[in-house]
Amino acid sequence: TASSLTRSTKREQEMSEPATSLDTRFSEPGSAATPWETTLQVLKAAELSWITTVRHDGRPHVSPLVTVWFDGALWFSTGAAEQKAVNLHTNRHVVVTTGCNSWDQGLDVVVEGEATRETDDGVLAQLAKAWSAKWDGRWQYEARDGAFHHPGGGAALVFRVTPRKVLAFGKGAFTHTSYRFATPTASTRT
Repeated sequence: TASSLTRSTKREQEMSEPATSLDTRFSEPGSAATPWETTLQVLKAAELSWITTVRHDGRPHVSPLVTVWFDGALWFSTGAAEQKAVNLHTNRHVVVTTGCNSWDQGLDVVVEGEATRETDDGVLAQLAKAWSAKWDGRWQYEARDGAFHHPGGGAALVFRVTPRKVLAFGKGAFTHTSYRFATPTASTRT
């Protein structure tokens, strides 16, 4: 809808201006902070990310997953009985990482935030289109009853991770850039 597109544009604009700083302790002398747009492109293009959640007893759990950047946030889906979904019932704090495992080239990105479940079928329908577009139609979902549904059966819960802090680790020319985002206000959450 026009209203949700306006909200999406507003959030994207807010996300485009985080407080950015270079941590010189972990960066090469004379280096510069990685621009937010460069980091955002890595998040948008990532084919695989890793999510860290926390079990009820405090032990970490890490799992690979696919994400979509949409409406100023990273989104992922998971089955209700999967460990990450179970963990999110008691602790919504997550870390999502992506990048490459090469030492001397590329950009690794770490996103810290809280995962919140999305159940609005209108938003889920937009996300299903985003998943399909990113993956050339290989990921097909039907949005209904507050979840994604696979064509062959089975439902997946959908979660939004709105970044609070993002770290970008440049390799080759080593840099450590930090991006901090303002806490959303009531007017930016609607």
